[in-house]
Amino acid sequence: MPFVADLPPIEQERVTCAVSAAVKYEIPANIVLAVAEKEGGKPGQWVRNKNGTHDVGSMQFNTAYLQDLEQYGIQANDVAATGCYPFDLAAWRLRQHIRNDQGDLWTRAANYHSRTPKYNVVYRADLIKKATKWADWLDNRLNANEVVIQKTVAPPITMKSKQAPVYIPRQVLKREL
Repeated sequence: MPFVADLPPIEQERVTCAVSAAVKYEIPANIVLAVAEKEGGKPGQWVRNKNGTHDVGSMQFNTAYLQDLEQYGIQANDVAATGCYPFDLAAWRLRQHIRNDQGDLWTRAANYHSRTPKYNVVYRADLIKKATKWADWLDNRLNANEVVIQKTVAPPITMKSKQAPVYIPRQVLKREL
């Protein structure tokens, strides 16, 4: 896990939970962190949208997506809770967008916010900036003595040239003491 003691407690939870969820759902950690920062939510927070839905909790998970999850007993209060569970739900949803939606990686990830092109393009541009910052942050805080391998994300994520790097969570094989 990256070094997080230099962050305020709410940010420590955000980083720890986002990276854990990214690894669990095999999606880029910098994208989960970028979405978390972009959404700017907090545990217990409810924001009413113009369409009558709400964005809930740390990851501002939209209540429209909860209809699909009710069959598993997942409720809005679960998404509003403290801890890592809201990040897991958001990473699950991001994985669905990344794997199943159309467009490049960034458009698919920005679908977390909206599939409407005029909203997606604005979110996408900011997401790329934030994801680049988080990729650098993660790279600077990984233990340099770890022997690591790149984890793969299936299906392969293709990127056009001149786009932000994607930080793929790494699996530790061996630690040097």
